[in-house]
Amino acid sequence: MIRTLNLPVTLSAKGRDFTLRRASEDDLEALMLLLADDPISAGRGDKALNSDAPAYLSALTAIIEDLSNEIIVVVDDEDELLATMQLTRIPGMARRGATRLLVEAVRVRSDSRSTGVGSAMMYWVTGTAAPMIEADLVQLTSDEARHDAHRFYERLGFVGSHRGFKYKVGGGRVHTNGAHL
Repeated sequence: MIRTLNLPVTLSAKGRDFTLRRASEDDLEALMLLLADDPISAGRGDKALNSDAPAYLSALTAIIEDLSNEIIVVVDDEDELLATMQLTRIPGMARRGATRLLVEAVRVRSDSRSTGVGSAMMYWVTGTAAPMIEADLVQLTSDEARHDAHRFYERLGFVGSHRGFKYKVGGGRVHTNGAHL
């Protein structure tokens, strides 16, 4: 169960301390803004519109209530949200019953990139979270357009070993830029 993670924790990056903690409903607006701060997410509809808040709240609530999932945020000393990621524990049959820790929706606020926050988050995932929940493998996907992110993950020791696919239910196939075919 992923709720066994001991949070909050302090992360250090480039001489600054940050707090990594579970997200709450109080983080909703900042999470919406963080998603909209990313051009690829914004191109998929993450615009941080007030009219979308109920959908985001519903998703956040479902994730918080699901014992196999966590929405994690990183905040500064003024509790300002700088980054987020979703973690999902997936028990599996493959690899002789290996458990995977899926890292999804990693976002670092544009003015906080290259500060070491992202590296500190991922080192915490691989060095602390994965062993704590007894995961054998940490995996993630990254949009093919995110070349900087790919270099970042490879620098941290991740290997681009698989090719991911998506299928948009009810809307036909999804093109690589998020447009429907």
